[in-house]
Amino acid sequence: MGAAGARTFCPMCANLLSKRISRRRAASFPPLPLARTATPRFWEVKRLTEMTETEWESLCDGCGKCCLHKLQEEDTGHIHYTNVACELLDLASCQCADYVKRWDTVPDCVKLTPRLLHRLAWMPETCAYRLLARGEPLPPWHPLETGDPESVHRAGMSARGRAVSELDAGPLEDHIVEWSDL
Repeated sequence: MGAAGARTFCPMCANLLSKRISRRRAASFPPLPLARTATPRFWEVKRLTEMTETEWESLCDGCGKCCLHKLQEEDTGHIHYTNVACELLDLASCQCADYVKRWDTVPDCVKLTPRLLHRLAWMPETCAYRLLARGEPLPPWHPLETGDPESVHRAGMSARGRAVSELDAGPLEDHIVEWSDL
């Protein structure tokens, strides 16, 4: 597949973009203390729309895979992941380096909400938001299950050690990957 056969796919709003590379991308939530809530294992009893902001954000496992650029084939709609990360993704922590002010650098970064989930076919199969929206459990390596924010990295389920910054990458077509955890 060459540049003429692919489009850049917006990670946060799921819209097809022009052939030029867009500055749209996802933002991995900042490291938060694991959610302390009056409802233990809240993700098993609450709907996504019922969660507090802290609970919602604690669902993010910190994998950083939502911050990777994707390409979508014009003729088939097939989505290809790349190992090219948003310039704001800290490649060591897999967290957004400027989460609170990310819109200053990436004005078209969109905040993930329960309403957007139905439009996000590009989200990784392992994403907690996607899993819970489908009524599936969190994976055993998820930080909410283990109590350890590093468990996602130890399980090899993050972009850590596998991604390159868009500032250094070059053409996206040269960075298509087929990781089993996408």
